[in-house]
Amino acid sequence: MARRYDCNEATDRVTGLREAASAVRRGELVVLPTDTVYGIGADAFSSEAVGDLLSAKGSGRGMPTPVLIGSPNTLHGLVTDFSEQAWELVDAFWPGPLTLVAKHQPSLQWDLGDSRGTVAIRMPLHPVAIELLTEVGPMAVTSANLTGHPAPEDCDAAQGMLGDSVSVYLDGGPIPGLVPSSIVDVTGKVPVLLREGALSPEELRKVVPDLEVAS
Repeated sequence: MARRYDCNEATDRVTGLREAASAVRRGELVVLPTDTVYGIGADAFSSEAVGDLLSAKGSGRGMPTPVLIGSPNTLHGLVTDFSEQAWELVDAFWPGPLTLVAKHQPSLQWDLGDSRGTVAIRMPLHPVAIELLTEVGPMAVTSANLTGHPAPEDCDAAQGMLGDSVSVYLDGGPIPGLVPSSIVDVTGKVPVLLREGALSPEELRKVVPDLEVAS
């Protein structure tokens, strides 16, 4: 039976974050608010939990699950060949709606899908998400909807789709706008905008002037 906590109420928030952290450590799924959409998340280092996440959404391995982190410092243990331009993007836009596709450390024991040695990684600008990520470490998180359905704008919509496949729902209220993050590939010599979301090419070029846009 799924449990749900109102994170706009102080006592419920404390309890909910504690229960969500425990669930993640047990390899279970949680739904959490971010600054862009509600996400369904699991321990990034548990291949079984990530597999359960993909099953809950009804999606396959061809769409690797992004990873959310609670601090830019966490990057040092997760990525390799991270360029100066990539760090400049982190400094300018994290926490916030920017996902970076980088080469992950080859020694990492995780399975996020068919990622071909890369990871899509982000630090969200949402206090509930940051608190949970700080407590449990990197999480595999993707939008909390069934594949083919719209991303949920509130916890009700997420729970309506995912039901008891999720152990804990953290309700942070409606998310205004529902604009996805912009995705920039920093695996090559020149950053490439793969998806324009909350950040436009013009905004990104103020930091990395040679940014290219994928055709």
